[in-house]
Amino acid sequence: MALYIFSDVHLGAGPEEKEVLKQQKIAELFKMVKQDGDRLVILGDLFDFWFEYKQAMPKDQFKVLYMLYDLIEQGIKIDYVSGNHDFWMHDFFETQMHIDIHQDFLDLKYENLKLHLIHGDGLSPADKGYHFLKKVLRNKLNIWLYRQLPPDFAISLAKSVSGSSREYTARRDHHYKLDYENYAERKLQDGFDFVAIGHLHLPVYKKFESGVYINSGDFINHFSYVKISDNKIELNFLSEQ
Repeated sequence: MALYIFSDVHLGAGPEEKEVLKQQKIAELFKMVKQDGDRLVILGDLFDFWFEYKQAMPKDQFKVLYMLYDLIEQGIKIDYVSGNHDFWMHDFFETQMHIDIHQDFLDLKYENLKLHLIHGDGLSPADKGYHFLKKVLRNKLNIWLYRQLPPDFAISLAKSVSGSSREYTARRDHHYKLDYENYAERKLQDGFDFVAIGHLHLPVYKKFESGVYINSGDFINHFSYVKISDNKIELNFLSEQ
């Protein structure tokens, strides 16, 4: 059996042909998960924007939601570590999809390995502006106020803001690559065997004396994912064609 990890698809962010390609690659990954997987971790930013009202939610990604539910029906456990584009989840995934949501990170033991899995937004100590913004966006009062806006208007507004945020993050966070590696090394020294981080959209495999760090990359340009099986940790890529 195997554990699969992927992140940063940002569904809904690209032109139609790119969105179709993303869905095809997700289907390709999920086919492999069905063949030999027993657990899947989404390491944040599957969607470019996700916000649930009590009686409404974005309908654009029904196909991907159906594919996820199909995995659940096959008996595969799915965990979702929220990222900076999809942390406004309510209860849909847990109550309707039976997917466990983890707001900041997920620590687990798989086979004989101790894993630390985190999306990674705001990990760099230098990213002080985002540390403040994160507190604002996750404030319960601010979430309640935003939920008072009509869904069609609120979702359209958020998509436009999300696009600007994604472009800014892509330009900035490549400079924080070393900070992420340092964070991973500290976690490995604390006793973890493996650390996976997303957010950078930059696949990285680095072996330290105390364990392995992987950045899961993205499903926009790299189509990269992590596979753990028989205590072997791999960073793999799906071809674009």
